[in-house]
Amino acid sequence: MMTFLQSILLGIIQGITEFLPISSSGHLVLVPHLLNWQLEPQAIFVFDVLVQVATLVAVFAYFWSDLTVIGKAFLTGLWQRTPFDNANSRLGWLILLATIPAGLAGLFLKDVLESALNSPLAASLFLFVTAALLVMAEQLGKRENSTARLTWLDALVIGVFQILALFPGVSRSGATITGGMLRRLDRPSAARFSFLMSIPIMLAAGLLAALDLFEIPNLSAVLPTFLAGFLAAAVTGYLSIRWLLRYLSQRSLYGFAAYCVGFGALNLIVLLIRG
Repeated sequence: MMTFLQSILLGIIQGITEFLPISSSGHLVLVPHLLNWQLEPQAIFVFDVLVQVATLVAVFAYFWSDLTVIGKAFLTGLWQRTPFDNANSRLGWLILLATIPAGLAGLFLKDVLESALNSPLAASLFLFVTAALLVMAEQLGKRENSTARLTWLDALVIGVFQILALFPGVSRSGATITGGMLRRLDRPSAARFSFLMSIPIMLAAGLLAALDLFEIPNLSAVLPTFLAGFLAAAVTGYLSIRWLLRYLSQRSLYGFAAYCVGFGALNLIVLLIRG
């Protein structure tokens, strides 16, 4: 059974790594493995999704003013039957469009993903994929546009990149920021769109986790422990968003790529030693 300390530590890790392009899912698989924690697979799967929802709370808190403007413009556009005339309304539609590819993939690959989430080897190897994506973004990205110039094709391409993040070790923010930069977005704009487009898919994941939550036999015993991790993830997630947006306005993604290579290699070495 997960302890309060384990829950809080994993919640902090989730909050930091959900938005930094170093893969939250990979860390949630690999950290328990490195520390030799024996956690029940079904419970850890539900916990992982719940702390992802906690970081959604952080997105709402940080981008509340942006979301309010986008939401009002979106509803006004529908009411006036001019859904694409306003820039903020159009951005709302682009966010929804970008969500569709990964949403569909997640429904069809749910069983495969649950199996992958229990594989430290898969998470270690996919960290190298994240590193490659980040290097590709820096090498090939033009970094000349903001979200105001985002097109329907841009949003769809970024959404396709989000499919990669369904696998542990591939950073969701890293994949979608890469997709954005390859579609000529500058780093902060790519990160902002990445965070905003996380909202629909995290809501959907949260609903699925809620269904799985009620299937856990000792729910009343583990729920307080899960809530501790939820709160830790929400607070650290908010701080991570604020830090990363400032960081990307001046610096590249190469440091995160190097971290992914190092952390992935460390876990592969540990896997070899343990046999």
